[in-house]
Amino acid sequence: MRFPTLWRPLALLSTLATLVLPAAADVALRSSSLAACQANSGFTASLFDVSYTPNNNSVYINMIATSSIQGHVLFDITILAYGYQIIRTTLDPCTSNLPGLCPMTSGNMNNPFVLKVSPEAASNIPGIAYTFPDLDAKVRVNINMTSGPQAGTRVACIEADISNGKTVDLIGVKWASAAVAGLALLCSAVVSGLGYTNAASHVAANALSLFGYFQAQAMIGLCGVPLPPAVQSWTQDFVWSMGIIRVGFIQDILTWYQRSTGGSPSTIFDSLHTVSVQVEKRGLPMLVEPAVNLFKRAASMMPKTGLVERAASGIAKRGNVQTFFGSYIVYGIQRVAFRAVIETTNLFMTGLVFFYIFVVITALLVIVFKGILELAFKLHWIKNETFADFRAGWVTVLKGVLFRVALIGYPQMVVLCVWEFTQNDSPAEMVLAACFFFGISAVLGWAAFKVIRVARRSLEMHRNPAYILFSDPQTLNKWGFLYVQFRASAYYFVLPLLGYTLLKGLFIALGQRSGQTQAVALIIIEVGALITASVLRPWMDKSTNSFNIAIFSMNFINAIFLLIFTDVFGLPPIVIGVVGVVLWIANAAFSLILLLMLIITTTIVLLSNNPDTRYQYMADDRNSFIKSQTMLQTTAELNALAATARGEGKHGVDLDEEDNESEMSNPANFNSVRSSRSPVADAAAALDGGSSTPDHSLKNRASYNGSFVRAPSPFNTNGSNSNVSASRLSHNSAQMVGYRTHDRSSSLAWQRGAGYDEVSH
Repeated sequence: MRFPTLWRPLALLSTLATLVLPAAADVALRSSSLAACQANSGFTASLFDVSYTPNNNSVYINMIATSSIQGHVLFDITILAYGYQIIRTTLDPCTSNLPGLCPMTSGNMNNPFVLKVSPEAASNIPGIAYTFPDLDAKVRVNINMTSGPQAGTRVACIEADISNGKTVDLIGVKWASAAVAGLALLCSAVVSGLGYTNAASHVAANALSLFGYFQAQAMIGLCGVPLPPAVQSWTQDFVWSMGIIRVGFIQDILTWYQRSTGGSPSTIFDSLHTVSVQVEKRGLPMLVEPAVNLFKRAASMMPKTGLVERAASGIAKRGNVQTFFGSYIVYGIQRVAFRAVIETTNLFMTGLVFFYIFVVITALLVIVFKGILELAFKLHWIKNETFADFRAGWVTVLKGVLFRVALIGYPQMVVLCVWEFTQNDSPAEMVLAACFFFGISAVLGWAAFKVIRVARRSLEMHRNPAYILFSDPQTLNKWGFLYVQFRASAYYFVLPLLGYTLLKGLFIALGQRSGQTQAVALIIIEVGALITASVLRPWMDKSTNSFNIAIFSMNFINAIFLLIFTDVFGLPPIVIGVVGVVLWIANAAFSLILLLMLIITTTIVLLSNNPDTRYQYMADDRNSFIKSQTMLQTTAELNALAATARGEGKHGVDLDEEDNESEMSNPANFNSVRSSRSPVADAAAALDGGSSTPDHSLKNRASYNGSFVRAPSPFNTNGSNSNVSASRLSHNSAQMVGYRTHDRSSSLAWQRGAGYDEVSH
């Protein structure tokens, strides 16, 4: 038999996919669920387990079925792959010696049996069917009467999905993606502690964006849309980013907790030996629609308690769960839970527990790292300036880290908490959902409000939002997680980002019964996010903007694919099947590129002696405002000694105590500059190329890259005494604030941006 050209491109994809799939000792085709494809079907099955092994050409069949058909029948068998019909044949059970089917009799069937397949029939199955991952294939059997008054009519229709055991839902992909994102975040924290804030902010921004992309992939799988098998498996690779991780003993604890708080846990995995579970696919929504009208929540929930049969319509309801023609149907969030082997009533608590574990582990790591550093310092394994900023203000750093964890976990908490409001698994879980959803939303909203207040205050005082946002160490360490990835003038962008996350999560959690509504809403949300990101370009530099715009573009494309999967356009099934493969291949390639970029960037940062040099300094000149906290006392003492040496006495520079706490210099750069330059040389250099813009206060002195700039000496460069007036001293101080050894030409713009053109003598 000649097979259509559809298999040729799939054969190429299969060859590529087998490179990353584990080798199987035996190939087989399996099906674990049987669905009725017509109303009032005369043949239904609550359990269907079939396995075909080509090595011995045998089919093992185990099913629990109910038949109301009496008489001789003919089976019309059709095999479809990606919606394309590849095989159609008829089978007479009398000539094939099928036990109990010639003639068919009404009653229950519960007798496993084995059928032999002829070599001719086996040769009709292409080899790709055994190797291509997440095969979108199914067999449809129409049962037609050949005797009696109903001769020539179809009395039953049944369908079974076919799987070859190959899938892209791989544990290796999950661990690799989680490890890269986690190690990149850890690397950015270490590099930041070493004082390389520019490199650390770039690595952290890209890692957070990549993590957000993983969560967006998981949200596709959480939508209540019929997804092709390849898309289901691909999105399942990233549900770990939403806290959906199965650990056996944790599931046992959560089941006990739900029972003890007045809930009724579902037991679908305990009944798989008697009940089939169908993952929603194309064709089912039309049949399920009558049930949706009868039971508002039936179409989106799993089995709980009390089975109520409705024989006339073929629909049963177990608690708040729908079964269809003897089988349970799962889709959307329940589909993800079922594929993760998590009871649906435990899904919310699973995500909540892992979020809590993530918070606790992160806090413990910070505390342990602080203890290790202190021990290493006491044992003289590290120098005093090593991680000195972290050791001095580790509590503030810990608060900032926990805020960042809340920001990372916000998408999962929005989806799971709001979805729990529709499930009501137990009163205690409802309370937890309300506390975490409103609590985290309020905390992040308050943090965003604080950032906006600080930025506006900085604009009022210095005409530059970056001044206070980056010069105050407490503000930077505590609230910096909300704005360091953006340019200073886009400090407000955290609010649109939080609104984007909230709106997207609400539609996913509350729109489970309407996949079309979810798809249209996601298209509108994603196109709005893409346009906003492309127009505003709020991230810190060109490369980071490109990185994030590319992610938003892919999210928008995925939303379009999602709308296609709803079959709203009435496309042929083969088109929808191919689109599913395209989504998988496109996102896999895109994810690989992002992962490689992050791995290469992180590796270069770790191996560089000075990783800050590989990144351009920000256009907002934030590095000019970032101060180190390690040399506060030393700087104050040196300032006093310098003032005394210049003979300024009580008329010298008056340093404000509060300002000293927020304006500090980097130890390494400070020491190197101090040893290589004298106050006289600094003053001469500043007078040579400095700005003529006066300063309103000497307390607004600044440093660039941590290098300390001294006030001008009353002596000129050849050692002769010169009388410097107070106005000239203020004038020269402003020059020295803007002086930077590596780029003198940009000092004027920086001074104007920081508000140094406002003078009050």
